[in-house]
Amino acid sequence: MNISEQKSLFERYKEPSIFGRYLNNSSLKTWRDKLSPKIRLNHLGVSVEHRVIISLTIGSGSTKIFLWSQMHGNESTTTKSVIDLLNVLSAENEFAAKILSRCTIKVIPILNPDGAEAYARVNANTIDLNRDAQALSQPESRILRDVFDRFKPDYCFNLHDQRSIFGAGACNASATVSFLSPAEDAEISLTPNRKKAMTLIAQMNANLQQQIPGQVGVYDDAYNANCVGDTFQALAPTILFEAGQFKQDYQREITRQFIFQSLLVAMEHIATPEVSTNDFSSYLDIPRNEKCFYDVIIRNTKQQDIAIQYEERLVGQSVDFVPKVVKIGPLNSEFAHLELQANNQQVLSEKKEVLKVGSEIVCVMMNNEKIALKPKFI
Repeated sequence: MNISEQKSLFERYKEPSIFGRYLNNSSLKTWRDKLSPKIRLNHLGVSVEHRVIISLTIGSGSTKIFLWSQMHGNESTTTKSVIDLLNVLSAENEFAAKILSRCTIKVIPILNPDGAEAYARVNANTIDLNRDAQALSQPESRILRDVFDRFKPDYCFNLHDQRSIFGAGACNASATVSFLSPAEDAEISLTPNRKKAMTLIAQMNANLQQQIPGQVGVYDDAYNANCVGDTFQALAPTILFEAGQFKQDYQREITRQFIFQSLLVAMEHIATPEVSTNDFSSYLDIPRNEKCFYDVIIRNTKQQDIAIQYEERLVGQSVDFVPKVVKIGPLNSEFAHLELQANNQQVLSEKKEVLKVGSEIVCVMMNNEKIALKPKFI
């Protein structure tokens, strides 16, 4: 499938009832009310605060693919992409026919519904579910492991969002999408499962490089047995997906499409057995993610450079992006999604106060001009 066909499927099947960064169980109600009979919905159990956790299964093929999203409740982009994918798979089209005849796909769209409700990374007991793979101390963790054990997947997709601070290498290229084939042992061995995961990532990266060249990264593969991906990798090829920042796309609607396309590429590759599943060499060339980005940098002010990061806060049913000064000083080796030039002018708050680390500012005054700092959504 070429990129034009991928984009066409996205435009045709993108789910219109979900948008933006705040996504909880209620957000899926409109979509669930019109759920295709091809999709089998199961109630798996409940969260700490007794919110329902569901799975959605489609297909009848022998190769099993297991996806879960919003393990971290404030990471919703991949949930949108997965719903878009399910719209494609439940419709009448050539891609769906091929995938569903060869694969069975099971999705947990929101593993952490309490965190999703609160727009929080952790669950209601303030536990990071992605560090609970061994202890299984939380009901959400036990549900995930139980589904894994019963479904016995051939591939696992662990779906997340990443912060806007990452570059694809230490350069001026934002990590719009990142991947990882997690280690399954402390030696970080290139095991057969890791190689299969790397091969899929290499395919997805090749597709993305045609659209966002240089903007794909990989995470550090240091082993941590408490992480779900590291634990599952020993049992089935497992891929970490991370939806990241693209320019001013703070609602992550453009990144939503890139994740959707990546899911299409991965599934088509899995469903095409005659294609090699061990050509992973190009994975090793993908740059490592580096923390080198801010949301805004104001350069060459009288106070030196000023770095601003957005603090995400839930306000009603939407996420507010609050600009906050996090660093003042030389920022020659760091980059931003928005850069402003002060040309040695003094930069003040709207109240004409000197900016300090920790200052929350909606706009700044430069040369008697008010400049807004909140993102302009695209």
